[in-house]
Amino acid sequence: MKKVLAVFLAAAAMVGLTFGQLEAADKYTLRIGTSQTDQAFITRAYMTLADRLMEKSGGRLEVKVFPAGQLGGDEDILEQAIQGAPVAVNTDAGRTSAYVKETGILMMAYFADNYDECLKVTQTETFKKWEQDLATKHGIRVLAFNFYDGPRHFMTNKPINTPADLKGQRIRTIGSEVCVESIAAMGATPVSMSWGEVYNGIQSKALDGCEAQNTSTYPSKIYEVAKYQSKTGHFQLMQALLCGEVWFQSLPQDLQQLLLDTAREVGAETAAQLVAASEESEKAMVEAGLTVIEPDTTPFKEAVKPAYDKLGFTELREQLYKEIGKTK
Repeated sequence: MKKVLAVFLAAAAMVGLTFGQLEAADKYTLRIGTSQTDQAFITRAYMTLADRLMEKSGGRLEVKVFPAGQLGGDEDILEQAIQGAPVAVNTDAGRTSAYVKETGILMMAYFADNYDECLKVTQTETFKKWEQDLATKHGIRVLAFNFYDGPRHFMTNKPINTPADLKGQRIRTIGSEVCVESIAAMGATPVSMSWGEVYNGIQSKALDGCEAQNTSTYPSKIYEVAKYQSKTGHFQLMQALLCGEVWFQSLPQDLQQLLLDTAREVGAETAAQLVAASEESEKAMVEAGLTVIEPDTTPFKEAVKPAYDKLGFTELREQLYKEIGKTK
């Protein structure tokens, strides 16, 4: 009897071990990296995503958010993702253009006037083909491209009313070709620098200013080192959540769909909340001493037109405008 019981217990232990291994194997963890602070609007959006995925998946898919560049720069995280690491990065079309050049048009100055126009572009067959190319040719899975962080404006220590006022100004921008060419076309000297270094860069006068959205300039306290904001709204900052195709395909199909659906769900929700958040950030910066200027944007729009020709985006812009029904 004792021998039978011992055999039974051993078998039960083996079954329990096997079940535990299967259970552990059915749990997945994804780390999301962003250069923004833990108080930034987009970071809080990803924290919402993490909580919702944990709840909806019953704990099978755990998402951890790492703000302030803790996982490294966007390019570093994306390269890790391509290699199969369980990481994702919050980034923009300027970054994806390094893989599929055409996606960069979404980050060209004055390509779109608002979020709705950008969203329509991401829903076109043309854009969907680009997403497919990112996955099949470059190993990058677009989980969502509908997160929105608002329009970007100049933050400087001199008033910027016209493109001529940008001449000689060293302005930090995103280090992608579309952003660099756009800022240069408007008259400034573009400088690529990690976001975490911008405050000290302006304070030490290594930079004359930067261009960014309210939901980043406020939590990063750029208003402490820049006296003026010129509301040019030159970039509409659509944000993408990207992971590696290899890791994505390792997920069970139900978790793949859950991740896609929930990421896009949260992206849409936060985009709807962005306007109020941006206005609150502007109000707080004004109360802290920032002077806000609202220049005529027509000269800025005219100034960037040669950048479209230089990058070969003029015809593409017209094609996409037709697809979304936008007139010039």
